[in-house]
Amino acid sequence: MTVSRITNPSPFVMVAADIKIPVAAINYGQPEIDEVLDSLRSGRLTMGAKVKRFEELWAAYIGVKHAIMVNSGSSANLLALAALDLPKGSEVITPALTWATTVFPIAQLGLAPVLVDVDLGTYNMNAAAAEAAMTAKTKAVMPVHLLGNPCDGFRLLTMAKTHGLALLEDACEAHGADWAGLKAGEFGDAATFSFNFSHHISTIEGGMVVTNDEGIADACRSLRSFGWIRESDGKADIARANPNIDPRFLFAHAGYNFKPTELQGAFGIHQMDRLEGVIAHRREVAAYWNKEFKAYEEYLLLPSERPGTRHVWFAYPFLVKPGASFSCRMLKEHLEKHGVETRPIEAGNIALQPAMRNINYRISGTLDNATYIHFNSFFIGCHPGIGQVERERVAGYVKEFMEKGA
Repeated sequence: MTVSRITNPSPFVMVAADIKIPVAAINYGQPEIDEVLDSLRSGRLTMGAKVKRFEELWAAYIGVKHAIMVNSGSSANLLALAALDLPKGSEVITPALTWATTVFPIAQLGLAPVLVDVDLGTYNMNAAAAEAAMTAKTKAVMPVHLLGNPCDGFRLLTMAKTHGLALLEDACEAHGADWAGLKAGEFGDAATFSFNFSHHISTIEGGMVVTNDEGIADACRSLRSFGWIRESDGKADIARANPNIDPRFLFAHAGYNFKPTELQGAFGIHQMDRLEGVIAHRREVAAYWNKEFKAYEEYLLLPSERPGTRHVWFAYPFLVKPGASFSCRMLKEHLEKHGVETRPIEAGNIALQPAMRNINYRISGTLDNATYIHFNSFFIGCHPGIGQVERERVAGYVKEFMEKGA
């Protein structure tokens, strides 16, 4: 597969040449390249000063005290859950409509995912369903700001505090999303982000855990790097208690190797300068399509932005309503025929995935909406690689389909 640039003002928007309108495109320029080359020339390639600088910039942007960079958003979810140190067998409530590595880390840590339904249109976890799912075993709630649409953080925070639960936000797709002025990532005990190439900003691969909790931050830093004490606040006390072990290689936790490279940190530093522009572009594209597709609301449930929130549009979803004269598959195939790449909404209803057969989990209530979305929806790209030409083409392809098939 080759890559090429498409019509867009960004310096480098790289996409697959054999796809006219892809679901994702990485957006970078000369500052990122120069910073990466500086790291390569320095000989410092593993986690160092540039990772630390990116962590500081991200913490300031979200409005939290601590940001801990890791090698992926999936690692961020596992690390944050591990840092919560929940008792084995504890239940963690999370939406059934999500990406696989929201749910899998829960099981990997010996915890039990409890799947609840989502709301149509927002694609976010139904808060009432989450509250109804609680039992004496429930120790945490893990909402997902799906596709960049923020959950009601205040309601979730109140619910978690009322029931004495940890609140872990999966904000991997929600860079800069906010609810009533507070950003996704500010509400919970901790939150996670992904910097995969398909996200608002990218470190090619990468992720981040953010928190205001000193203990969670300290645990994350240790667990990220094998479990050793080098970045632990209490490393002097731990070293004194273990005088027969070289303190440079003293392990206090059974940790992981989730360290990012210095190249990823270098990339992230300059991606921060692009973030608000990327968000503005995505919002402009989504607003254009919502206006163009309003004529088809009889058949499509259009995505929406709730009052007082900022949706950052990781992607643009299509949901075909019951009773439409065409199927989701027909619309998807029409767009793909014209070179518009499509994808399912995350992993769909995760309970339908074969990997779940080997996981100890529970379903609370019905998953009717998650199942309906699983079979009747998809998304397309909503990124800086989509300029005016591309957005008009998509609108034209949908109009052509509706006039012929609806």
